Amino acid sequence: MISGDEYDVIVIGAGHAGCEAALATARLGLHTCLFTMNLDTIAQMSCNPAIGGLAKGHLVREIDALGGEMARVTDRAGIQFRILNRSKGPAVWSLRAQADRLLYRLAMRQVLEEQTNLVIKQAQVEEILCSNGRVTGVRTSLGVSHRARAVIVTTGTFLRGLIHIGLDSHEAGRAGEFPAISLSDSLSKLGLKLGRLKTGTPPRLDAKSIDFSILDKQWGDDPPPPFSHTTREITNPQLPCYITYTNEETHKLIRENLDRSPLYSGKITGIGPRYCPSIEDKVVRFAERHRHQVFLEPEGLKTTEYYANGISTSLPFDVQIKMVRSIRGLEEAEIMRPGYAIEYDFVYPTQLKHSLETRQVQGLFLAGQINGTSGYEEAAAQGLMAGINAANLLLERPPLILGRDEAYIGVLIDDLVTKGTSEPYRMFTSRAEFRLLLRHDNADLRLTEKGYRIGLIDEGRYSSFLKKKEGIGKELRRLKDTRVTPAESNSILVAAGSTPLKEPETLEQLLKRPELSYSILKKISPPVEILTEEMERIVETEVKYHGYIMRQKAMVQRMKKLEDATIPDDIDYEGVAGLSKEVIAKLKEVRPETIGQASRIPGVTPAAIALIMLAIEKKKRTKRAV
Repeated sequence: MISGDEYDVIVIGAGHAGCEAALATARLGLHTCLFTMNLDTIAQMSCNPAIGGLAKGHLVREIDALGGEMARVTDRAGIQFRILNRSKGPAVWSLRAQADRLLYRLAMRQVLEEQTNLVIKQAQVEEILCSNGRVTGVRTSLGVSHRARAVIVTTGTFLRGLIHIGLDSHEAGRAGEFPAISLSDSLSKLGLKLGRLKTGTPPRLDAKSIDFSILDKQWGDDPPPPFSHTTREITNPQLPCYITYTNEETHKLIRENLDRSPLYSGKITGIGPRYCPSIEDKVVRFAERHRHQVFLEPEGLKTTEYYANGISTSLPFDVQIKMVRSIRGLEEAEIMRPGYAIEYDFVYPTQLKHSLETRQVQGLFLAGQINGTSGYEEAAAQGLMAGINAANLLLERPPLILGRDEAYIGVLIDDLVTKGTSEPYRMFTSRAEFRLLLRHDNADLRLTEKGYRIGLIDEGRYSSFLKKKEGIGKELRRLKDTRVTPAESNSILVAAGSTPLKEPETLEQLLKRPELSYSILKKISPPVEILTEEMERIVETEVKYHGYIMRQKAMVQRMKKLEDATIPDDIDYEGVAGLSKEVIAKLKEVRPETIGQASRIPGVTPAAIALIMLAIEKKKRTKRAV
């Protein structure tokens, strides 16, 4: 074995998780090495060329608020931005951006290459080196060993990756790229339990062969709203997406060829994403539906390639051609890249601490699809947190653990660590109990303070944040304290279709009226200091939803009592009278740190929680008596 260089932190894999992890540790002053199998595919968008969406946009905003990079790079590469769910309440509004795939990759690589304390190397890591239960470094395929005090694994779909197109299959991490075979074996030897998952992509089409004139065109918002709180303006030209649909002919063609599908012939054994199924799955599982949406997304400003979102498939190539050409507007479409399914290994995430450090090996962290998640945003969020907590470990600081009431990132990690997953996990707003507190517009108010204390938010940005926070607070107090008379307000109220006043009323009370917006309120009584559009939205939401927000905050306080009740490391669940074997097995697998966490483990009943609390209290009394 050849002796290589020594680092504080080594990150394996330069996808979305790896990039955030490496930047975080380097920015926190640790000498970091980022290993990638191909320098030219750093931050590659392997699936659709988009960032954000429902709940995922919240994650990107939170990454930005903590000092991560995904939002800023998306703003540099974005070619369409839209706020989704505007017709619903602000808790579920979410930003989504189409990105130029090449621009995104180049922008992130530039950030990485300019970062101090960070070295990037092209090499294939085959083994994680450990001694006495602690990670010591890695070994590459060239036989070079590099020492490190912490290792973060962010391998995406590369662990024993196997691509399927029809009944043909071949080993690959992505189309045209080598898989990581030996690393799976290394993780298994360390005592980690691995499973098998599956995901897939649709065909990519040539724009020159698509009849856009008969398709529905969808533009983004104008002006385009940026992801990052530091971005002042989106400067890229903006492009539309297009919508079409499958039909009965498409579905008939798919049904007739299911025997040639690796998904339905039994060749694929990995579990696929329930919430983002292949077109084969859609046709079989939703047989009553006569059509499914196909969303055509541009891959970039200087390419004719389009991503056919909605028809992810692993059918044979000849069937893919017929299927695509059965769809309106795609009758002459040329496939530039075929769709495919990919199976890969993942590590069951219940083997992780909330810091994303493995329980088996000290200093070994996992982030991204290796933990059973799907999506760029989920990966980036985990990468950032793994990087922060690897740095905290080496700097002898406590880990940063975000609560379910503090961030979608907290919900994501707690779900993985506590509930585990046997299918690709995707973030939804419905997974968050306190989503009115976790809006996409208040991510910086929730998390920038933490990012500053960690060391990822600089003084200039923190000063701007404090000014914004103070401005919102001042305006909320002004609305509460300022009373307006009927003479001052009634003409504006009547014009807005609202009931006129008979006696003075506070601006806050007026704003609670469903038909009145903050923009109307400004006409009655302008603010002392001008607020940005986002600040105005936050003020309006805080006032209109005040009752619901206070109710959720009260729920948070009740939950905190359970979260503050710690479970001793040496607890013997088998010695707790009344617990079933199934409950004991789940508790021993997850090893919850608090009563709150234990209560969220599937299958652990309220009765079991009561028994555990009783056993802990009994043990405390025994110790006090001694």
